[in-house]
Amino acid sequence: MTSSKKPDAIVFNVETQTYDASLKAYGTNVGAPAITTVDTVSWKNRNIQRVNNHMAARYNELKSSYEKMMKEFEMNKFVYSAKFNFEPLVGETYHLYRSNSEDYYLSIIDPDECNFDFVGSFYLDADFIWRARH
Repeated sequence: MTSSKKPDAIVFNVETQTYDASLKAYGTNVGAPAITTVDTVSWKNRNIQRVNNHMAARYNELKSSYEKMMKEFEMNKFVYSAKFNFEPLVGETYHLYRSNSEDYYLSIIDPDECNFDFVGSFYLDADFIWRARH
């Protein structure tokens, strides 16, 4: 054994020429707990399944929300394209009718008060979005 070689039980850093056992993140003596690798495969598989389920549920929520928004968009496009000769007021309900020439027009006349070809009733909200009234 050469004089520069330290015994295996001694923790000596040859680069810094210091004893640094206390600086190690792991036990360095014979009585220290053994370093073992943890089997993470089952943990990963379990959580991959959870993440996949979460992402699928979130995707379905977003898809449903998008479809609802597109229906609202189409309905608003339809109502705004109808003919009307007045400025609708926010908070009021108006009624959509179809004329004999297949044109659509918005009216304040309630369907119970006339016998026009009634299509639907719509409420103008504070954001100027038409909402269907049932």
